[in-house]
Amino acid sequence: MSRTKQADSEIHEDQLLNFLVNQLDEEVSLGLANNAEIEPEDIYEVLVGACADGTSVSTLCERSEDSPPANTVLYHLRTKFELDWLERVANTLLRRDIVELLPEQVEVCADLHLRPYYGDEDDTDGLYRSEAKRGTTAFHAYATLYARVKNKRYTLAVRRLEDGDTASSVLAEFLGLLDGLDFGVKAVYLDRGFYDSKCLTLLQAHNYAYVIPIIRWGKTIQQELSNGWSRVIQHDLTGTLDGHSWTVEFPVHIDCTYLNGKYDENGVARHGYAADAPFIDSPRDARYHYSKRFGIESSYRLSEQAIATTTTRDATVRLLYVVVSLLLQNAWRYLHYEYVATPRRGGRRLWWWPYKEFINMIRRAAWTALAVRRAVPANRPPDDRFDR
Repeated sequence: MSRTKQADSEIHEDQLLNFLVNQLDEEVSLGLANNAEIEPEDIYEVLVGACADGTSVSTLCERSEDSPPANTVLYHLRTKFELDWLERVANTLLRRDIVELLPEQVEVCADLHLRPYYGDEDDTDGLYRSEAKRGTTAFHAYATLYARVKNKRYTLAVRRLEDGDTASSVLAEFLGLLDGLDFGVKAVYLDRGFYDSKCLTLLQAHNYAYVIPIIRWGKTIQQELSNGWSRVIQHDLTGTLDGHSWTVEFPVHIDCTYLNGKYDENGVARHGYAADAPFIDSPRDARYHYSKRFGIESSYRLSEQAIATTTTRDATVRLLYVVVSLLLQNAWRYLHYEYVATPRRGGRRLWWWPYKEFINMIRRAAWTALAVRRAVPANRPPDDRFDR
C-alpha cells in the first residue's frame, strides 16, 4: 500500500511576505527618484502588512521601529498612481499566476460590492449612488469578476464604480475582457443588479450561457411569481437608448420551494431566474446552478478580514487597498495548490491551510520585518505575577 508523500520543503512566513512584495514590485511601478530615501519594497511591505493586519498604514508605521514614516508612505501612494492606469495594472497583477490554474472552461461570476460612505452629504463627488443600504445612499463601489473552479474563486478583474456607471457598462467591459482570455466560459452568473434589457442583450450578443435572478418588474411577472407550479415561461424586457427602443426576449425558470410556515400561507416560495444555458433543463437546475454563485460572497468576507483601513477619500488609494486584499486571496489559492498541495494520482491533495492562518503568517512576517513594538513602557517593573 503506497502512502501519499508530503513535500520535503517548507515555505516560511518571511518567504510569503517576500512573494507578495515581489509581485507588487514587478507589476506596479512606483517610479521613485534615484535620491529617494526609501525603496519601493519598503512601501509595499507596509502596504501588505497593513492589509494583513487589518489596520491603517499610519497605525502600523507608528507601532514599528524599522518602517518608513507614515507620511512618506501615504505621500507616494497618493501621488505615484493614476486611477485608470492602476485599474489596468491591477487586473494584470490579479491574473498573473492564477490563469495557469484555470481549466479550459470555467464558470464566471460578476458582482457589485458597495462600501458605505458616511461622510458629508455635500461631498460625494466621484462616489457611487444607489438605493439606501446600511443608512446611506453613497458608496465606495467596486465591480469584481471571478472565475469559479471546483468551489474555489479566483479574482480576474476589479473595477471602481462612479456615479453614472451602469451595470451594462460594467458588464460590457467584463465580457470584452473574457473574450480576450485563453479559456472558454461555461456560464456567466450575475446578481440581480445586472437584470435589465441591456445586460441581457449583451449576453445574447456574446453568445454566453447565463443565469440571473429576476426582479418583479411589471404586473405580468408579478402574477407569474404569485401562483402556479414550477415551470418555464418566455418573458421580455424593453429598453431604450438614444430614443430608440428594443425588446429582448428570454426564458424565465420559475422554481417553487415548499416549507410550511416559512413563506406564504401555503408554504410556497417562487424563485425566478433568467436562464439560458445548455445544461439547464428545468427550474430546479436553474436554482441549483445559481446557488453555486453564492460562494462569491465569501470572497467579500475574506476581503473584510484582510484590508487596510482608511478614512481617505482618495479613490486611487482606496482601490489599491482593495486590489491588495484581493491579491492576498489569489496568492493564497495559488500557493496552496502549486506548493502546499501534494501531487498524486487522480488530483492533488490539498493539505489543510486555511486563509486565516495564511493571513496570520503574513501579519507576523510584516511585524518582524518592520520591528513592530512588542512591549509597552511601564512606570515600574513587573512583579512576580507576570512570571511563570
